[in-house]
Amino acid sequence: MPKLSFVKMHGCGNDYIYVVADRIRPVDPAGLARRISDRRFGIGGDGLIMLCPATDADVRMEMYNADGSRGEMCGNGIRCLARLYYETAGGHKNPLAVATDCGIKMVALTINGGPVAATVDMGEPILAGRDIPVDHDGSVIDFPLQVESRVERITAVSMGNPHCIVFVADDYIFGLDDGEFARLGREFECHPFFPRRVNTEFVRPLARDHLKMRVWERGSGETLACGTGACASLVAAVLTGRVDRRAVVELRGGKLEIEWRESGSGANHVFMTGEAVEVFRGEIELSDDELISVDT
Repeated sequence: MPKLSFVKMHGCGNDYIYVVADRIRPVDPAGLARRISDRRFGIGGDGLIMLCPATDADVRMEMYNADGSRGEMCGNGIRCLARLYYETAGGHKNPLAVATDCGIKMVALTINGGPVAATVDMGEPILAGRDIPVDHDGSVIDFPLQVESRVERITAVSMGNPHCIVFVADDYIFGLDDGEFARLGREFECHPFFPRRVNTEFVRPLARDHLKMRVWERGSGETLACGTGACASLVAAVLTGRVDRRAVVELRGGKLEIEWRESGSGANHVFMTGEAVEVFRGEIELSDDELISVDT
């Protein structure tokens, strides 16, 4: 029975199973993602990320959430992908151009004998409502949204995938148990205001350079971190006057440094810096009809 090699990696606890798909790849990656992401009966993770050949970049990222749905972009995932490509197939090229479903992203690795970190140019935030997308023309900043029987003030931002940011004044949201938080997260994820569902960040500003965040990701549920969500949260906090353009975002799984540049090189782009950690490697047994050769 053929075997498919994988690497389990995480960024701030946002963990994925990575597969180098340059010669063979799964026939049904969505189904494989559902199977191996299960934390009791599989490898366990927030989804599957494949390193695929690219014609317009060094490597292409193909991402599937834990429920098998396709993901456009993952900030923590792209850092880990860049490290894995650098170490296995990239000939130690640095920085790297990574093709994603929302464009090419540049990733610069920091490798100095200690923990491996990466800085990603996440591009410009998308603020036009229909482009996020949300069911509203124009920007959605401190916008009143009816959620069940209450009104929540939200800010919507896309970093290649849609985010809904809800600012909170205290730590109540961080003390909710898993079931309560899941109920709250689903209220936003499946709200008709978001035609492609949405990732939701609950954010407490602690200082002009410090945000605390808890996240519910569409297709995966609560995760320990979300890189695009951290970027979107900083943008939303700047737009509503809560923080400066550079801040640390504290997540349940660790911290990310986020900067929304105002001028100079990379003006209006959001940059994210954080660690990329390998957990373990292994092999998955698959049948012959579950794998297909990759044309090169």
